Amino acid sequence: MPTHPGRPAVALALARAGLLAAALVTAYYLLPLDPEGRAGTTALLACGLLAVAGVFAWEAHTVMRSPHPRLKATEALAATVALYLVLFAGIYYLLERSVTGSFSEALTKTDALYFTLTTFSTVGFGDITARSQAARVVTMIQMAGGLMLVGVAARILAYAVHTGLSRQGEGAPGRAGAEREAEKRP
Repeated sequence: MPTHPGRPAVALALARAGLLAAALVTAYYLLPLDPEGRAGTTALLACGLLAVAGVFAWEAHTVMRSPHPRLKATEALAATVALYLVLFAGIYYLLERSVTGSFSEALTKTDALYFTLTTFSTVGFGDITARSQAARVVTMIQMAGGLMLVGVAARILAYAVHTGLSRQGEGAPGRAGAEREAEKRP
């Protein structure tokens, strides 16, 4: 029977998620992002989305094998969301550089990350808006992908957690099942 994660395990998982997010944002700011035109930006978006999907699939697999699947699922979601957001921030930055006027103002890397976060969180203050058709299409892709990430990814991770717990013998029977089991005991 697996043990529940203690505070050190929780702290370690949160630290790993935070460090990964910080590393991705640091890489975003430090790596040179040079515009390669629309075709290069489109290829980068496609490859980046495939990378996000691949990382997520690998993370879901590790959740099923983890001794603490719930904790690993939280870590996996944080890693996937951070990668997703940094990908779109980079795409917006490159898009503005390759097609000037794609947004209501010229985007710095900070502006691109800000626009990505406001779009993902559905806050959308309206201070930066997509103006070109390409920018609007990429923004729509981010919105649809964000909805899928929240809905589908959460469902897949919940399944992975259930599978991981079942593999360990917990089976996650639910509250009613646990109560029935308690009533059977002398």
